[in-house]
Amino acid sequence: MGTPIAFVIHPELRNAPSSRPADLMLEEACLLARAIGLKIMHGEVIALTKLRAGSYFGKGVTERLANLAENFTHEIGAPVVIVNTSLSPVQQRNLEKQIKTKVIDRTQLILEIFGARAQTHAGRLQVELAALSFQRSRLVRSWTHLERQRGGNGFLGGPGERQIELDRRMLMERVTRIKGELKEVTRTRTLQRSNRLRSGTLTVALIGYTNAGKSTLFNKLTGADVLSKDMLFATLDPTMRELDFDSGRKAVLADTVGFISQLPTELVEAFKSTLEEVVNADVLLHVHDASSPLVVEEAADVIKVLGDLGMDAETHEARILHVLNKADLLDNDDEQVARLQNMFPNGVFASAVTGEGLDDLLGYLDRHLGKSAILVIIDITPTDGAVRAWLYQNAMVKSSNSDDLGHERILVSIDPADHARLCSRWPNLGVCLAKL
Repeated sequence: MGTPIAFVIHPELRNAPSSRPADLMLEEACLLARAIGLKIMHGEVIALTKLRAGSYFGKGVTERLANLAENFTHEIGAPVVIVNTSLSPVQQRNLEKQIKTKVIDRTQLILEIFGARAQTHAGRLQVELAALSFQRSRLVRSWTHLERQRGGNGFLGGPGERQIELDRRMLMERVTRIKGELKEVTRTRTLQRSNRLRSGTLTVALIGYTNAGKSTLFNKLTGADVLSKDMLFATLDPTMRELDFDSGRKAVLADTVGFISQLPTELVEAFKSTLEEVVNADVLLHVHDASSPLVVEEAADVIKVLGDLGMDAETHEARILHVLNKADLLDNDDEQVARLQNMFPNGVFASAVTGEGLDDLLGYLDRHLGKSAILVIIDITPTDGAVRAWLYQNAMVKSSNSDDLGHERILVSIDPADHARLCSRWPNLGVCLAKL
């Protein structure tokens, strides 16, 4: 954005206060700004009696911010003013005129972060699509040097109107091309997902508020080396790794982008192909920052995004397991622990940094994945080596007994889908359900 310094402003309406404390909302906005390398020189909460349609803030506020910005411009350089809310194009333009410096809102700030974080081709396409969707309604601002008072294509129309129409057409053509490329990405991911379904591979997706520690937990559980920092949106592109359990069961663990309050609609739409991994996962591990004072509000924001993705409350509730991460930061706060236990009765306390509680988490997840498994007794002969190998690879062998002739009776715990594959592949095999 061309400047290393920023002012962060969080507006708070007196007659319609946010459900979150204003100072914590300001702190989150500052963390977002720091995530793209901006140095915060000034931050404040501005209480408003009412909103101004033209400039959001009143004249007194804009004059004060203009004087403050002018002082910093002389000493350090022009700051960018970040307003932690959604501004209309008119409000943004008028604020820039009155404060005499660059002004961006929360949506533009998050788009900027996503643009800086995207590493894969698909991720960059999704960010560009989101940015173009956002810019579509603001095209007029790109041509302030041209006349726009008259419209039309005839001799009465001003040159600016024609330029805007040309620019809008170029933008829409680019949007169409990106959507076409993303369809190919979606097709590839659908094929990969179909392959996992055919092989019976279970998928577990990590979800949660940004900076809840998902990537650190992902690295700890899988031995991967995904970027994990104490930073909002440290990782953007989804990563998948195999997860092995002591029982022998295997699953694919997917690390996804973190959610946040007031996540721009453009980003939710653009990242639907990425977030399909969340929608289609067998289990969702909802990672909470147990030390956050806003754990309830953050959990609600995650559930809202799941709703935006088309997942109803009943569906996600049946598939979600709660992980209360950063338990090492609770400092023996019995009151907070009791509060979290009441909110998430089946939640597992863990720390991705220290490793505390991770064995309990893996055991809990393993039991949940295997709750639909059935016990089966299979009789195989010495010539059924392929069956034996398949069972050890795709089921959990509980016991095995052989007689003197080499006939073996194996007791396995197996998922219904794998049981159907076994019977289909070897229809003459002696298979029967075990009596509990």
